[in-house]
Amino acid sequence: MNFSLDDVQIPDSQLVREITELVRDTESPLLFHHSSRVYYFGALAGKQRGLKFDPELLYCGCMFHDMGLTRQHSSDCCRFEVDGANAARDFLQSRGIAQRDIELVWTAIALHTTPGIPEFMDPVVALVTAGVEMDVLGLTYGEYSDAQREAVVAAHPRGPRFKEEIIQAFYDGIRHKPQTTFGNVKADVVADKEPAFRPGNFCSVIRNSRWAG
Repeated sequence: MNFSLDDVQIPDSQLVREITELVRDTESPLLFHHSSRVYYFGALAGKQRGLKFDPELLYCGCMFHDMGLTRQHSSDCCRFEVDGANAARDFLQSRGIAQRDIELVWTAIALHTTPGIPEFMDPVVALVTAGVEMDVLGLTYGEYSDAQREAVVAAHPRGPRFKEEIIQAFYDGIRHKPQTTFGNVKADVVADKEPAFRPGNFCSVIRNSRWAG
């Protein structure tokens, strides 16, 4: 559902319509509505911060950011963020989008679970993460008005069990490749669902390397 909220809306273009159709047909309703909310919250954050950004590229980054959790786009060896970034890259290349713009979207998706870095990069990169941090983690909940939050959720329902359902969706998308969670937040997801799971340890990697000292 497209609507305008404080001058923020989903761009009306052929590219955006194709993105929406593909993501809706590929992702679960949970992930599709989550990704749509991420766009609105990210774009609103951009407006609040006075940032200039390409709304089409931001929309693409937001809508593809969790595509790596889907069966169609999940590899056996890459982080799900990279799988989603690769799916977006392939889609944009097939539409003749400029390489610089493709690289920007790729980076925005690949870094969306790496806090402390995206906020200092291009607005498209920063705002995909900002939208995710709002909708999943609620880190900036108080920076949005009640009316803004209610309008976004009315258009793209969140559901009373979203917190547990999104954690489960993360787990379902990465459970077959827990090694890809080394050094990132998704190790917490596997540990939450598998109490016996022992994530990789950075210091152990150093100590167990083949170097003599």
